[in-house]
Amino acid sequence: MAHAYTPGLRVSEFTLLSKERRLPLLGEVIVEEGARVTHDQVIARTNLPGDVQSLNMSHRLSIEPSELPRYMSKKEGDPITKGEVIAEAKSFFGLFKTRCEAPITGTIETISTVTGQILLREPPIPVEITAYVDGFVREVHPEEGATIETWGTFIQGIFGVGGETSGVLRMATSDPGAELHAGDIPADAEGQILAGGARITTEAIDRAREIGVRGLISGGLDDQDLKRLLGVDLGVAITGHERIGITLILTEGFGRIRMADRTFELLQANEGLLASINGATQIRAGVIRPEIVIPKLDQPKPEARAAEQASLGLREGSRVRIIREPNFGELGHVTALPPELCAMECETKVRVLKVKLDSGEEYLLPRANVEMIEG
Repeated sequence: MAHAYTPGLRVSEFTLLSKERRLPLLGEVIVEEGARVTHDQVIARTNLPGDVQSLNMSHRLSIEPSELPRYMSKKEGDPITKGEVIAEAKSFFGLFKTRCEAPITGTIETISTVTGQILLREPPIPVEITAYVDGFVREVHPEEGATIETWGTFIQGIFGVGGETSGVLRMATSDPGAELHAGDIPADAEGQILAGGARITTEAIDRAREIGVRGLISGGLDDQDLKRLLGVDLGVAITGHERIGITLILTEGFGRIRMADRTFELLQANEGLLASINGATQIRAGVIRPEIVIPKLDQPKPEARAAEQASLGLREGSRVRIIREPNFGELGHVTALPPELCAMECETKVRVLKVKLDSGEEYLLPRANVEMIEG
C-alpha cells in the first residue's frame, strides 16, 4: 500500500512514552535505573551560580588598585554577610576611617589589583527536576538526569502557554462544541486540570486562576484573548515559560473550533485520573507541541508499540486534519495517495491525496495541507 511521510499529531488511547529529564548544569542524580517514580518526585538536583555584583573598592577607599589587598578584611573565596565590613582605610593618622560593607550575602569572587574592583557572588540557586510523569526510570544519565518511561494516554495539542503542571483531570463541559464560560468553572476545582469544548473565554481563564485551577484544555481561544492574557503579542518564540498562574492547551487552534470527538472522548474516559500537562510550544523548525499525559502503569501492555504503527507514515486509511483553508480544522481519512504530481489552481504541481471528511465530502488536496492524527 502506498504511503508517505507527513507531520503528525498524536492522539493515542494507550502508548509507550519516554521523557528525557536533564539538569541545566551538571549535578546529582538521586534515582536508580528501574526505580518507580511519581510525577512530583525529585530525580536530580544542582545549583546554579548566583548573580555577580562588582564594587569599585579603590575609588571608595581612595587608594591605588595595587594597594587594595592591604585594606581588605576578606580574601578571595571567603564568605560574606550583608552589612559586614569587608574593607577599611584610615587617614590622617587614623583619625578618619572609611569602611565598606558587603551589599549582599555570598562570597568574594575576585579581588583585582589592576582595576581596583572586587566581584561578589550571591549564594547559588538550587534547581531540582521532577519525573513529570508517573513511571519507571529507564536510563540514568550520570550527573545530568534520567529518562522516565511510562504507559498511558497521550494527546498532543496545537498550541499552549504555561509550563509543566499536574492535577486530577475533570471535565468542565459535556459537549465538545460548547464554549467554556466562567460559570462552568467549578468552585471546588483547585489543583485540578479542567477540559472544555469549542472555545474558552478570558472570563473563564480569570475565574480558573482565581480558584487555583492548574490547567485548562480547550478546543480554541481567540487570538486577542491570548494577547490580553499574556499582555504582549506572542510572536514566534517558544512558549512554556509564561508566568500566568495556569497552563493552557488548545487542542484545535485559534477561534471557536469544536474539540475533536476522539480527543474529547479520551479526556472524558480518563476523568478522575492524574494528568501531567505541558503548554510548551514551538512552531518553527524542531516543532514542540503542547501535551497531555495520563499515566496508566497498571494497565496490561500491548505486545506492539503504537509508535511502530506511527512510523509507517501517511497511508490510505490514515486519520488526518486539514490545516489550511477553506476546510481548516476538519477531520477525515485518506482514501488515495496518487503517486503522480498534480497541478493546483495556482498551476504549481505538487503531490496530492484524496481525503473523505467526516461530513461525507471528498477533496483532492496537497499533502502539505494536512497533518496526520496518530493514534
